[in-house]
Amino acid sequence: MRTVLHELPVGVLTDADRLRAVLPIAEVLGPASLAYLDECDFQPAGLDSVDVVPGEHADLAGLLASVATDDADECGLADITSDAFVVRRGNRVVAAAGYRRWPGLVAHLCVLTEPNHRGRGLAPAVASAAVADALADRLLPQWRARPYPSRQVALALGFRQLGAQLSIRIRV
Repeated sequence: MRTVLHELPVGVLTDADRLRAVLPIAEVLGPASLAYLDECDFQPAGLDSVDVVPGEHADLAGLLASVATDDADECGLADITSDAFVVRRGNRVVAAAGYRRWPGLVAHLCVLTEPNHRGRGLAPAVASAAVADALADRLLPQWRARPYPSRQVALALGFRQLGAQLSIRIRV
């Protein structure tokens, strides 16, 4: 595998089709953009009232259950180690964000909005609160995203795309 990958130009290492042509790939996740935020570039968004709940709060399970499995898996919200920053409609959480603390003082952001509440500024509001919390803890916020709307939220908050990621599982 190293020999095959070493012979490819760096620019195609996140191209799943090019890799499938030369490797026995069983599964692909991505590509996804990787964006990071320096504190001086942070553009907070606060269009809604954001509450703070523990990361394992039962209301998060309700939000995760309200979306497609792919959305729930993609957002990573079930794996946060921070508090969760949430927006409610009535007694239901309709948007939430938090982060998982990774090695090297990285705060990997996780954001999810219920599909029928998207496009209303809720993702930037909850993500902004999570980012502010990470920065207060002297962590480096990281945003990994495949969907275009998620990348747009990150850019609006001041994140800069610095790389891309492609995860593959090789058939054995």
